[in-house]
Order: sequence, then C-alpha cells, then structure tokens
Amino acid sequence: MRVLGIDPGLRNLGWGVIESARGRMRHIANGVLHSEGDDLATRLHSLHSQLAAVVAAQRPDCAAVEQTFVNKDAVATLKLGHARAIALLVPAQAGLSVGEYAPNAVKKAVVGVGHAAKVQVDHMVRLQLPGVQIAGPDAADALAVAICHAFQMQASGRLAAAIAGGAGR
Repeated sequence: MRVLGIDPGLRNLGWGVIESARGRMRHIANGVLHSEGDDLATRLHSLHSQLAAVVAAQRPDCAAVEQTFVNKDAVATLKLGHARAIALLVPAQAGLSVGEYAPNAVKKAVVGVGHAAKVQVDHMVRLQLPGVQIAGPDAADALAVAICHAFQMQASGRLAAAIAGGAGR
C-alpha cells in the first residue's frame, strides 16, 4: 500500500509518500509545495496544481491529511482551512480514500506521546524510515501523517481478519 501524507499549509504544504507492506514501511518521496501568487485564489490554485502533479507522479493508493487545529487567530485558521480543503480535494479527485488525523493522534502514533515536540516527530520519522532525506519540517510532518495512516490501516486490517476468523466459529 502506497500512502500519501499531507501536512496542509497555505504557504508551505508538506507531502510525503511511504510504502507499507507486511508491517514494514519504506520511504518513497517527500517535499514541500510553496504557494505562488499574491491573492488567496491564486495561491490555492497554485497548491492545487502542484499537489495534483505530486499525486499523478507518485500514484498513491490512499491519502491522509492532518486536521486543522484552531488557534486564537481566526483569520489564520480560516486560511489554513482553505489549504486543508485543497489537501482533501486533490486526492478525492484522484479517486483515493482520505483519512484525517488530529495532530495529537499523529504524534501519539509516531512518537508515543500526543504532545511531542516537532524535533521528536522528525527524529522518530527518521528512525522508522532509515536513510530518509527530509525536505523540511512540513515534509517530516507529512511523513508522520502517512506513518500514522499506515499504522491505522494495519490495525484495522488485523481487526477485520480477527472478526472474519471469529465469524466461522
């Protein structure tokens, strides 16, 4: 299973692709998209085009997006929500299922602690994907989202197998 993780941002949108098979994960690619333009519509169009190119080039099987946290600056939160909409829309347009995860859930899955610092997330991503060259903090966060989704898919697969195995009793 090839998973695309996305860390939404209006200026910098992080993305990372991993492959997960039989409980093992492998880094495929990662990067940071930078919005271009002066007005919001142009910047969103720029992110949409760039992310669509990533999806076309990387051919993921599914995607996962970090949920928006609400901060005290309502305007900044709303703008982040626009970028998050692009992060959800592009994979959906490609026919991919899209998982959504709270920042604390991602940190807990990757680090083991829901309130881990960015440096801890980066460190654990590097441990779980040996040899990875990370394009920046936003790409590290996106890879963490992809890892979280891979763990979730493995767990739900084991649960489904256990339920199916128990149904024959």
